[in-house]
Amino acid sequence: MARPLSTARYAAMSEAEIRSAERTLKAGTWAITAGALLFSVLTVTPLVRSVSPSGWEWTAPILPLVVDAAVIIVVKLDSVISRLGGEGGAWPVLLRWMTGLMTLALNVGDSALRHDWVGMAVHSAAPLLLIVTAEAGLSYRRAISAALARIAADQAAADERRRAEEEAREQRQREEREQARAAKEQAERQAREHAAKLERERAEREETRLREEREHALALEKERTAREEADRQARLDEEKARREYNARIERERAERELAERIRQEERADRERREKAEQEARAHREEAQRLERQRQEAAAAVPAQPRAAASAKTVKRPARVVESVVMSDEFAGMTKGEAEQALFELYRAARDASEYEDWEQDPLVKDGGPFCGSNLGRRLGRSDASGRANVKPKFERWYEEYRASKMADQRELVSAG
Repeated sequence: MARPLSTARYAAMSEAEIRSAERTLKAGTWAITAGALLFSVLTVTPLVRSVSPSGWEWTAPILPLVVDAAVIIVVKLDSVISRLGGEGGAWPVLLRWMTGLMTLALNVGDSALRHDWVGMAVHSAAPLLLIVTAEAGLSYRRAISAALARIAADQAAADERRRAEEEAREQRQREEREQARAAKEQAERQAREHAAKLERERAEREETRLREEREHALALEKERTAREEADRQARLDEEKARREYNARIERERAERELAERIRQEERADRERREKAEQEARAHREEAQRLERQRQEAAAAVPAQPRAAASAKTVKRPARVVESVVMSDEFAGMTKGEAEQALFELYRAARDASEYEDWEQDPLVKDGGPFCGSNLGRRLGRSDASGRANVKPKFERWYEEYRASKMADQRELVSAG
């Protein structure tokens, strides 16, 4: 039985080195166990077959396999229990030694029956190595577990010490900062109080100086305001007189301009009326001459017999109004210029008309020079176009002319 190893031997080893050693122990243990189990199956099977009844030789591998399974259980569970740091009691120890002795007995049984001491020694190597490896591995694992637990405990203790030291250092730093802050605040408070005292004294002196300056400035301002008020009033009076003079001059000029414009317009209107009267007189004389010629022609026609008058009336064809070519009255003008020139004649005739109702004037009745049909003829258009288009257009233009003239007169009156 191997003596338990002291954990002091691992004091200088790190946790990584210990775990590497544990992996090496685990790998070696399972390698020895696998080799010993394989060797045991190959050695024990012929022995069991030789003692098995006839026909049951095929059951020979079962026994070594059962024993090997017990060995695997022992090795595995001992590893787990050792990692947990516990003790399995007497039964695990009994199972471990019983499986080891059974494996040893089965391996050397065939050589013992034949009194082959060399064979017994050879076949006992693997079982003995397995037994000793299991015991040594258990001790190794317990030592490694104890070492890891000690390292963990030392690490925890070191961490706890570091944490306590850190907390103590932070506490000292906090206390030092608190003391420094308190001292700084006290110094700042004293400095602020001293500065406030100095500021109050300075403010009092400044307030006294400013009050005196304000009083002096107020007195000067009153004097300046009085002078400015007097100057402003004088300027206002002067400006008022100048505006009144300019307004009177402007009003007189506007009145002169208005009077001159009214005289010019009256003269122009008088000239237009005279011209329109002359043209209207000429047209009336022409119309009277045509009327006399028509009456003379009618008087020269002999009277028809009554029988002829009672004869069946013959239906005359409707008169077809044909457009006439523009006469020489507006020769050389465009249609728009001719229309504007004819409207000026129309407007002058209407302004000079003595009839309250322009439509009652002979100038605009049928046959007159300004009736709708003749307006169309004079512009080189048809009678129908003159009645439907030219005459309404001239009336609209005339209303616009009157509205514009009244607006101009209102502006002149308001300006005056």
